[in-house]
Amino acid sequence: MSGAAPVPGAAPLAVLGVEQAEAALVEHYTRLVRLAYLVLPPSLGRNRRVLTAHALVQRSLPRGRTAARSAIPAQSRAEAAGETGGAEDPEGVRSTGTDGRTATGAGRDPGYAYVRERVLRQALDAGRPLRRLARPRLAQLPPPLPRVWGLRLFPRSGGADELALDQRLSGLSGPARAAFALRGLELLTDEEVRRLLHAAGAVDTETALAEAADAAEQRIGTADPVELLRSPEFDPCSLQARPTDLLRRRQYGRAALAAAAALLVCGTLLGLPGGWGPDDDADSPYGHNAAVAAALDPARVRRIAPAAWQTSARTDFSVWPARGPLAEDHALLRRALTAWAAPGASVHISATPATPSGPPMGSPQLLYAGTVDAARVVLFHDGLRVVRYAEPAAGGQEVAALDFARADGADAAAAAALVVGRSDGDVRYLTAPWVRSTSVRDLLDPAGPARPLRRDADGVTDPLTSPAMAQDCRSWDTLSVRDDAAVPGRDGGDGGEGTSNDDGSDGSTERLLTDLGELTPARLTSGPPSAPDDVSAPADRAAWARTACLLPAMRSHGVRSVNSWPYARQRLPESNGTATWLCTRAETWRGTGSRVLAQFQAPARTAAPGAVAARAEDTPACGARQSQVLAGVLWKSRGGKWYVLAAGSGRLGSVEVSGGVRGSAPGNLLAVRAREGVQAELYGKAPDGTRVNALR
Repeated sequence: MSGAAPVPGAAPLAVLGVEQAEAALVEHYTRLVRLAYLVLPPSLGRNRRVLTAHALVQRSLPRGRTAARSAIPAQSRAEAAGETGGAEDPEGVRSTGTDGRTATGAGRDPGYAYVRERVLRQALDAGRPLRRLARPRLAQLPPPLPRVWGLRLFPRSGGADELALDQRLSGLSGPARAAFALRGLELLTDEEVRRLLHAAGAVDTETALAEAADAAEQRIGTADPVELLRSPEFDPCSLQARPTDLLRRRQYGRAALAAAAALLVCGTLLGLPGGWGPDDDADSPYGHNAAVAAALDPARVRRIAPAAWQTSARTDFSVWPARGPLAEDHALLRRALTAWAAPGASVHISATPATPSGPPMGSPQLLYAGTVDAARVVLFHDGLRVVRYAEPAAGGQEVAALDFARADGADAAAAAALVVGRSDGDVRYLTAPWVRSTSVRDLLDPAGPARPLRRDADGVTDPLTSPAMAQDCRSWDTLSVRDDAAVPGRDGGDGGEGTSNDDGSDGSTERLLTDLGELTPARLTSGPPSAPDDVSAPADRAAWARTACLLPAMRSHGVRSVNSWPYARQRLPESNGTATWLCTRAETWRGTGSRVLAQFQAPARTAAPGAVAARAEDTPACGARQSQVLAGVLWKSRGGKWYVLAAGSGRLGSVEVSGGVRGSAPGNLLAVRAREGVQAELYGKAPDGTRVNALR
């Protein structure tokens, strides 16, 4: 297609019925609302943008029974390419056209084209200055419907990439945002976008297309900005709800009643009662509630002395001192506390599973306040949670992020570090005051040495690559920390001799922590569930080298620690060497929701990931309460023969397999000849005859 030639296959349309437009609106409602949300000006705020986007779509039907044809057919370039190169398989999965993009589902529907043009015109009008004529455009006025009283609605928060894209789009003009969305979501060609923008009332379409192309070409970290458009961050049909200012709303209601009574009695309103307008405590989102206002007072934030951890009976986040060059910046602390107590529509909120995101329970403890990369960061602790507040360092305080993570019941190992910042695929940690030194170990290079990692005077590390943000598994950098030998309650005793290390160090305990996309890094251990130990032995590091690439299955799940236990070794049939069976268990901060993977690691010359034989969630298997585990795989020997292999922990009396293949063996190991693709049921028996089911 070139120039202004008609789009091939577009249905001729002289008159469009309102029923046809309504059917298109209902069928593609989610797409239309997302398009309106992206085009609307960010200055409206996320809550009003959501409601306005829904309102624009719902009032985009023709006013009469018929409407004129849309200026642009709904067919996209991917669909036009589909006539020559795209196809749809019998399963219903669409293939890609000649440009590599997947065709959308609106096809050549003229009703959709008409409604889309109306939505786009209204969204662009909403960003133009309010006209001073007697009849301003409807899109420039607050939408009467839909309306939600007492709630703020906004899309689900994404990650750092989505926040960066939102900030990038806020810097574009309305037509440029429209061009970006039409090219990325509707897959229209530049000529189609130009014609549609012109039909919607945009003037300088060439500039809009150039801005949209520049925004699409500049990647955000490792992410494609166009792909990020499809994330929940920009989906106004998948929403989170937060209450408005409840106490102030109550004050408004009381003030309105008092004003009405005054009008009835006096016939005139002499003044507004206290609390209706701005008051002495206007900065506090809870007005005159003295208890909550005290909790939000920066001067009352708890600050721990630098040496308190050395004499405390507890060694956790509660004895971290207040650090950071902005620890005395009361304006920053007030903004952070206010956002925590009553987050506005522009505050992006994330929380680990089962972590409450409500206001602080009394005055919280300050852990850190300072500038990290391009953000001002504040870390709080309230006994149950660690809370991270971040705002852009170069102005733009109307956009902020608030992250919550559970941290109750922490010990010296679990409280060794916190994530203080993420940027461009890297992560920075704030380390505990008892951490003596930090370095970086690559789990995929078990024989490699640890690389030094510098920290500043406040304990903030230099950036290291975050495996949680990587797109592949070519390396897995972990934070290696060494504890001070005098840490109370550390492994190896209370102030006694430390654990020696394979590199002949000074006896301080080395721990490995990994980023799994949360505020609290997860501690990595090896050994039986009853006595897990830090990953220090060469055999443990070799096993973890083939386990690391399985860790993404445990990402963003509130994980506190991950233990990998080699529970069995099995000599393979036909002299194929010896395989190792491992059980990898992730424990969470909340106690429930554990994740368990049973691995089969066949002999290999490389550190290839082990095969996942079984997985389960929220089970006591392979844990301190129940260490029993049983799993099996269908394995092919080098000679081309297939076997069912199974292994259980050492307390089994026998292992049996039934179904497509039958067999049994005493003890905890089984190897039975089988056919390719066979389905079988595996179970074991304890010495007392109790049945033990396989992990699933």
